[in-house]
Amino acid sequence: MSEDAVIFERIGKTAVITLNRPHRRNALDSSARDLLIAAIRTVQTDREIRSVVLTGAGGHFCSGADLAGGDEEGDKGFIGRDVLVNHQRWYTALMDLEKPVISAVDGFAVGAGFSLALAADFVIAGPNVKLVANFARIGFGPDLGLMYTLPRLVGVARAKEIVFTARDISADEALALGLVQAVVPAERLRDIAIEMAQRFDDAPTHVLGAAKRIMNRAYETDREAMLQMEATLQGMCTSSSFSAEAMRRFFAKEAPIYPGAERLF
Repeated sequence: MSEDAVIFERIGKTAVITLNRPHRRNALDSSARDLLIAAIRTVQTDREIRSVVLTGAGGHFCSGADLAGGDEEGDKGFIGRDVLVNHQRWYTALMDLEKPVISAVDGFAVGAGFSLALAADFVIAGPNVKLVANFARIGFGPDLGLMYTLPRLVGVARAKEIVFTARDISADEALALGLVQAVVPAERLRDIAIEMAQRFDDAPTHVLGAAKRIMNRAYETDREAMLQMEATLQGMCTSSSFSAEAMRRFFAKEAPIYPGAERLF
């Protein structure tokens, strides 16, 4: 195992990004932040990469920010804000990434680690997962996008209950709430996530990416604006080389480029 705080691998057309500070349960420090920025930038610019799997080493996903790291410098009155803003750079890039992202989560996903898991398009979990919005336990408010993603997944009242109680959420409850889409054996978690991601190898990446951007705004955009974005996307699709070849094959009764994938979970 590399000593880097984040490991970046290419497995076929899938990028696997692994948080790799198992001695700290993969807590996020400045080194992890910088390597996450670099990894996401690579995924953004490499057209051969079609999907992403995000996971953690050592049996845990991420225990949140490394509060004991002490590697940040600056004005004491603003250092907390500066740390979060710096982490938001890669978080925003991950949320906006125009490729499918799957979080493979087991063990602890706590605080910002919980937020990070929900930044993916899909979350699959091992049976020992513990999702914890533990912020209130240490007198902090939820961060790294949790107050945006959590209410959209479980509703405002349930999101408040999860945040206010700071309680553990087990795999079974996470599945029932829709926080994760599947629970799989821990020893197969990484492989299953990669297999899911690879179902998009032949998909029209630009179409999925644009559709993702639009759907990510579904709860904050009015109907007319959504219709206009749909029309704009279709206009671009009709002039794309992928669509031209796909339509040619359709009318020629040839095998499609992307026949669609079986259900992911």
